[in-house]
Amino acid sequence: MTDPADLAARVAALEARVAALEGSGSRPAAARWDDDAFWALNRLETEHPQGALLYAGHVHLPTGEHWGWKEMEDTGALLGADWESAAPMLAALGHPLRLSLLRAVLSGQRTTAQLQADPALAAGGKLYHHLRDLQAAGWLLLQGRGQYTVPAERVLPLLVILRASGGVRPGGAEAEG
Repeated sequence: MTDPADLAARVAALEARVAALEGSGSRPAAARWDDDAFWALNRLETEHPQGALLYAGHVHLPTGEHWGWKEMEDTGALLGADWESAAPMLAALGHPLRLSLLRAVLSGQRTTAQLQADPALAAGGKLYHHLRDLQAAGWLLLQGRGQYTVPAERVLPLLVILRASGGVRPGGAEAEG
């Protein structure tokens, strides 16, 4: 049975969120972006004063696929989590050829034959070794006869990891100082 006071508080919170959402529609989206470059950070600090991590994005791949993703986590929970379990997934990204393979697959080179035909990817004869490592870590899926794909739920997190590494910096980034 639900506590009436708890239910009333939850309804009030939902009403406040709906009102805020409806109120945010009064200005065009472009104006919100221009007015406050740190709108997401400011909102996180307001709604999660103890700390939260947020990443979101969408991508249109050369293959015609379109993926969107949003992830938010309480930073206290993240700091207290088992980080060691991420080691195999991160280690799989720690080789330049594996990163090149992931980029190639995201760009449409999906079959083993296509990957082998690329001299930069087939160099050294270790292609299958690296494909297996990426599969074992969950970065690649083998779909049928030698056709690879990056799982949808891994596409944007991969891009976030690459950008957050500091090694991939296609454009300027704003930082709050």
